[in-house]
Amino acid sequence: MAATAAKMPDQGGTYTFQSKPHEGPPAMKFRDPYQTTNGPALYGNIMYDRRIVRGNTYAQHVLPATVQPDPIEVQRQAEARRRILARKRATDQLRPRSAEPVEGRKHIDVQTELYLEEIKDRVEEADVECQTDAFLDRPPTPLFVPAKTGVDNTTQILDGELFDFDIEVKPILEVLVGKTIEQALMEVMEEEELANLRAQQRQFEELRHAELVETQRLEEQERRHCEEKQRRMAQQREVLAIEQKPPERLQPGHSLRTICQILCHLCLVPSVKMDTSTIQ
Repeated sequence: MAATAAKMPDQGGTYTFQSKPHEGPPAMKFRDPYQTTNGPALYGNIMYDRRIVRGNTYAQHVLPATVQPDPIEVQRQAEARRRILARKRATDQLRPRSAEPVEGRKHIDVQTELYLEEIKDRVEEADVECQTDAFLDRPPTPLFVPAKTGVDNTTQILDGELFDFDIEVKPILEVLVGKTIEQALMEVMEEEELANLRAQQRQFEELRHAELVETQRLEEQERRHCEEKQRRMAQQREVLAIEQKPPERLQPGHSLRTICQILCHLCLVPSVKMDTSTIQ
């Protein structure tokens, strides 16, 4: 058992622990299926297992063919191969071998299994044929009929015992005929109502069109009255301006002719024909 030593921390020191290396218990290559252990099961950490692939397994890091290998790595691999071959040769030399055969004999390989098997270079082959009957069509699956339960009883009914068709069918026919006639009358009334609505709508449109025409006529008349009023007011302002203007000294004939032209232009009085020769 390995010796261990523990050193308690000194004043202002740290705790230290020392243990000598020792060989652990031998590990089995395979687990014994018949062995039962009462202790806790031992588990390994897969984070430190070299068999676990890490990273993206779809994108492997493959070196291109144009990259030159590292000569140091090539030399290291060659040395590793030489060491493996040397170890194999040394193992073959140390393996115990059988004694050399005596003169006239030789060593041969023999089977040590429980059942002997004839060893041949070529496996024997044979063709075997088998004739089977033709497949028959599958018959249709019969319908499922549940088994009867209970007891069957019968009774006899004579004509007229249950109902009379002529009497029983009368209310049904009355309902059918009445509903049909009622629906037909409703459809006719709806058609007449729609026709009346269309006539009222056409009459209303005609009346509205007449009112619109009358409104446009009144608006045009009002517009002409307003224009005439504005024109008369402008003419009156011109007359007042002429009257307020101081009289100028003109010749008698020229003054009368000018006044007649202004009056004719204003359309206040009919044109006046006067003989200016009589005016001195």
